[in-house]
Amino acid sequence: MSQLPTLQAIIESVEALSEDEQDILFDLIYKRRIAKRRQEIAQNAKVTMQAVSNGTAQRGTATELMASVFGDEE
Repeated sequence: MSQLPTLQAIIESVEALSEDEQDILFDLIYKRRIAKRRQEIAQNAKVTMQAVSNGTAQRGTATELMASVFGDEE
């Protein structure tokens, strides 16, 4: 099984690229992170909509939710 490169090895590899290649790489990583986050948001929305549909979603203000999650510490 192949071993994953260390962060330091990745940094050195990136530094060996030209500035244009680094820009392309950074842009690609940025866009992939955005796409991944969008997928996470969509999945969370799906779960939330299912909870609303099932009647298991909690409703209330942000303060009420915080009190429910963290306990009423007042």
